[in-house]
Amino acid sequence: MSSSSRASIEKQPSLEKVEEAKLNALSNPEDAYDPKFVKRTIRKVDFRLLPILGALYAFSLIDRTNISLARVVGAQQELGLDIGARYSIIALVFFIPYILLELPSNILLRKFGCRVWLGTISTIWGATMLAMGFVHSWQALAGCRVILGVLEAGFFPGCVYLITCWYTRNEVQTRLATFYLLSDLVGGFSPIFAYGVSTIGVAFGLQAWRWIFIICGILTCFFGLLSYFLIVDFPDKAKFLTAEQTKLIRDRVDYDRGDSVPDKLTWAKAGSYALDLKIWAFALMFMTSTLPSYAFSFFLPTLLTGMGYSVKDSQILMSPPYAFAVVTGLALAVLADKLNKRGPFIIFQALVTIAGLSMIAFAEGNATRYAGSFLGLFGCQSNIPSVLAYQSNNIVGQSKRAFASALVVGFGGVGGIIASVAFREQDAPKYIPGLWVSIGSQILMIACCLLCTAWFMYRNNQVRRGTSSKPIEGTEGFLFTL
Repeated sequence: MSSSSRASIEKQPSLEKVEEAKLNALSNPEDAYDPKFVKRTIRKVDFRLLPILGALYAFSLIDRTNISLARVVGAQQELGLDIGARYSIIALVFFIPYILLELPSNILLRKFGCRVWLGTISTIWGATMLAMGFVHSWQALAGCRVILGVLEAGFFPGCVYLITCWYTRNEVQTRLATFYLLSDLVGGFSPIFAYGVSTIGVAFGLQAWRWIFIICGILTCFFGLLSYFLIVDFPDKAKFLTAEQTKLIRDRVDYDRGDSVPDKLTWAKAGSYALDLKIWAFALMFMTSTLPSYAFSFFLPTLLTGMGYSVKDSQILMSPPYAFAVVTGLALAVLADKLNKRGPFIIFQALVTIAGLSMIAFAEGNATRYAGSFLGLFGCQSNIPSVLAYQSNNIVGQSKRAFASALVVGFGGVGGIIASVAFREQDAPKYIPGLWVSIGSQILMIACCLLCTAWFMYRNNQVRRGTSSKPIEGTEGFLFTL
């Protein structure tokens, strides 16, 4: 038998699956089920998928940004983090491997499975965080941050890829917002935890700032080990649903966008996907959403102490803006899914971010500047799941989804690098140049969103008029979500 004949036979099962998916997509599969059964199935997925991922990502956020908490509790004095650009270097080095390794990690996620891959990297990064509590130089601390970047590179894009494979397009922003914002809420209360730890003083011969890393590391390892038993896999591999429930989930995805059948992500496919300009636009938008988010997490404690608040008060005052961002962000995510709109919400939230950053930069009274942190955090934190939903809604194909989530989240790391270098030590405590960079990023986001919306409207109108030379995303009847 020739090699071409063997290749044809090997491809046949996947072609049959694709054809079956197309047939399933002709009618709404939910019509064949009791609505209570559908609702019960979706809730079962929600409760098995989101809580453990949210808990682990909460520690991911805390572990990558708790350097700012340790800094004000005593690490700055003991390790000399106020000398030159040491603190900015320590904040920055995390993002280099974080950016470079996201796509390879998404490839390995499919190979090893979500439970093994996500559970392993989270347990090892917890051990790395634990080790940070025992460093004796700023160089060693920076080295641990590099290892964190290597390990955490696979977690967030993997979670985004996994979550978006389970839900239809008008459900996904609420789920991404629940996953991200609730973990962000836990991270937002970490300053209160840091203040509590700071009252310990010296324990077992270790300064208080070291216990921030040690305790966070132990908790991360615990949840990492627990995740081996709780994390679920992709719909085609998951075993926690009945056969009927699994069929419902996959049929819903096919009816929504026709990509429940997994296709392997290869470097050749990645090269072709890289030519799709809208993915780069989504990546730029995500970068501009994470830039002010990282800036707040790294530098808000210093901004607050610069307003005249004590270390104790600055730690406590960090939490309420995060709580406000979670409540408002979740409410807008639910509304965005209900209206099936993305762009208008992204632009609104960017404008709110600009307003908040401007209040922090240019207002006179501390109360007004502190109020600006509420608006700034609400806007930028809400836009993180909004942009992820925007790109997910306008991508078809699991391998393309894996590539896009890795590239987009990787550009979020670029936002972290820019925040690290834009907020310079010599500009403390007001950081006006850094705040201007953050404001400019929101203007760039609005411009990208408007350009995408204009192009999506044009292509949708072509499809509706029957004048399009080819279907959107290679899928007949598919329309972009605006």
